Amino acid sequence: MTADRAETAGEARGLADPIADNPHFHRTQSRIAVVGHPVHAMLVAFPIALTMSTLAADGFYWWTGDAFWARAALWSSGGAFLMGLAAGLSGTVELLMVKGIRIRAASWTHFILAVMLLSILGANWGLRLDGYQQAVLPWGLLLSGFAAFFTGMTGWHGGKLVFDYHIGTAPTGRG
Repeated sequence: MTADRAETAGEARGLADPIADNPHFHRTQSRIAVVGHPVHAMLVAFPIALTMSTLAADGFYWWTGDAFWARAALWSSGGAFLMGLAAGLSGTVELLMVKGIRIRAASWTHFILAVMLLSILGANWGLRLDGYQQAVLPWGLLLSGFAAFFTGMTGWHGGKLVFDYHIGTAPTGRG
């Protein structure tokens, strides 16, 4: 049975779609935006890039033994954590302020993964503050790998919210 036939059959039997019938699901525009562009979406690029940079710097340190890469990993891990806090703050405010975002289970999955990621990023940076070269192997590299994995999972769920559910987007293309 095709999707159109199934939908028609469902309507004929009086089945209701609780998502489509709930008007709050359609109110998903960002409330924290600059000229219509959601702040959370703008900020997340930084912790993503810095998390991957930390993993790369750890790998280069392991490969070369050059202290430059361990120091680069210290700075990028700190930047990933601090920018992650900023992105997380704006995302949390959006989650709590916009009912169309808050009402979706997928939003809470993204939130929980993001909090776990922030914990890993903070631990990774904290480990490096007291001797960045000694911190890289093995624990820094391991934490960087976990952070990269959680970044992928969190980003996938965040992208799903934007691309599948149009969370944070303006229906008219304007803010």
